[in-house]
Amino acid sequence: MGNINGLQNISSFFSDTERMPLLFLGHGSPINAIEENEFVTGFRDIAKTIPKPNAILCISAHWFIKGTKVTSMEMPKTIHDFYGFPQELYEVQYPAKGSPVLANEVKNLLMPDLEGLDYDWGLDHGAWSVLRHLYPKADIPVVQLSIDYSKEADFHFLCGSKLQSLRDKGVLIIGSGNIIHNLRMVDYENFDKDNYGYDWAKEVRESINSKLLEGDFELLINYKEKIHHSNKAIPSPDHYLPLIYILGAKYKEEKINFFNDKLVGGSLSMTSLFIQ
Repeated sequence: MGNINGLQNISSFFSDTERMPLLFLGHGSPINAIEENEFVTGFRDIAKTIPKPNAILCISAHWFIKGTKVTSMEMPKTIHDFYGFPQELYEVQYPAKGSPVLANEVKNLLMPDLEGLDYDWGLDHGAWSVLRHLYPKADIPVVQLSIDYSKEADFHFLCGSKLQSLRDKGVLIIGSGNIIHNLRMVDYENFDKDNYGYDWAKEVRESINSKLLEGDFELLINYKEKIHHSNKAIPSPDHYLPLIYILGAKYKEEKINFFNDKLVGGSLSMTSLFIQ
């Protein structure tokens, strides 16, 4: 068996598989972790179409820090990184194991840009709030990759491309965020109104969706300059950049399919992607 820094390498630990698809999940409110609605149904339905992964690598909007790190603990904790929700939500645990082997492989693939292995973080709600619907048994190891807020989108796209090989080892790569995400402008009075978005949000969704289908990723990478109303739709890149990682990990011939493609509260999109 191969050994890297005292760890089996991924080739000896994970068997070769049919290439795993990619997911970008619009995770929305943390309350989706415990609610029954069309979006969590969408998560469950898409999971039924995916072979069981050997492991999951999640890029979540909620680990947005200076530097690129990857979790490497045996048992990542469930992080309740929000406030003002029902107590039931704070009691949720997602007891998936970690994978030091996968973490080490991610480190090797992203060197020299990856700062190091992390033993403090865990699984934030961008990860576990969707994973508990995809894999409710928490029986698949999960590793999280941070998003470096000091880097531009082209850096994150390149990182995604470096992770492609993991997909042939049964690793499901998931980006979790929201393409349109402006909490300051949410219309809470109309939050439950079906597919409700401000005119600018509708325009941005249409523009981004069309470019995704066209494969025009250069525009999506340079969204600040090239997407009209991006200052409203993407006031901070934290929820948008997980999408860029997923596009980087996509092979040219693969097709993008949308699900949960609706606007919520005027200024949020639940748009999710299945890529294969």
